Amino acid sequence: MLRIDHIGIAVRNMADSNELFRKLLGEAHYKIENVDSEKVATSFFHIGESKIELLEASDPDSPIAKFIEKRGEGIHHIAFEVDDIRAEIERLEAEGFVPLNREPKLGADNKLVAFLHPKSSGGVLVELCQGIPA
Repeated sequence: MLRIDHIGIAVRNMADSNELFRKLLGEAHYKIENVDSEKVATSFFHIGESKIELLEASDPDSPIAKFIEKRGEGIHHIAFEVDDIRAEIERLEAEGFVPLNREPKLGADNKLVAFLHPKSSGGVLVELCQGIPA
């Protein structure tokens, strides 16, 4: 793993949360993006070499809507940047981690993503991400 790419935070209201994090971090978000496959809208903030990703449900049946209903707003996942996502999924599975998706899918911020089940990673939803060359 190369570094922490971002921390995902589930929010109820993107506009309110964008303003809150603008005040907290001292600068505005640099991008908003919809990820239709996950039924979510995302907003990204730079923080050093990492990012904060705000996640707002775009559908009441989305994973983020269910997360907020069950746990409320807050940290949803931590994402690690990797060089080779398929090799990393294979390595982690051999170490006993349980992938939620063995085949990476297109996620926000022009990245391939895969997730590890929180039950296999100490209660933390882990995202692996690999940039897609432009």
